[in-house]
Amino acid sequence: MKDDNCIFCKLANGDIPTNTIYEDADFRVILDASPATKGHVLILPKQHYANMFEIDDEVLAKAAKLAKKVITHEKEVLGCDGYNVLQNNGEAAGQTVFHFHMHLIPRKAGDQAVPEWEHLSLSDDEMKEICDKMKM
Repeated sequence: MKDDNCIFCKLANGDIPTNTIYEDADFRVILDASPATKGHVLILPKQHYANMFEIDDEVLAKAAKLAKKVITHEKEVLGCDGYNVLQNNGEAAGQTVFHFHMHLIPRKAGDQAVPEWEHLSLSDDEMKEICDKMKM
């Protein structure tokens, strides 16, 4: 279902003009208006899902396949060295628009466009404890 109050629903469904590089029945892929690098795009589902917890598994699988298709094409066109595929869920994770979307960010060696996070150093006991809690 489309949410008439969601800016990304409006972008995904063509209610607001975008720089669209791809569109099908389920998605629109647009250039990010505030890109981290040249060629940074967003994959937007046309239906409204707030985040990964709410999106249908089938739609999520289609988004992953589409991401591969887009980055493969962009790598050829832009000649980038790598890619970040980024998807934030919840405010604590940096999500600012609560409509599921994937960032595809082309990277060149040394560009520092997406900062590396600080890595934790956990003891073997801490790793075991976390592993035991998280087993599915």
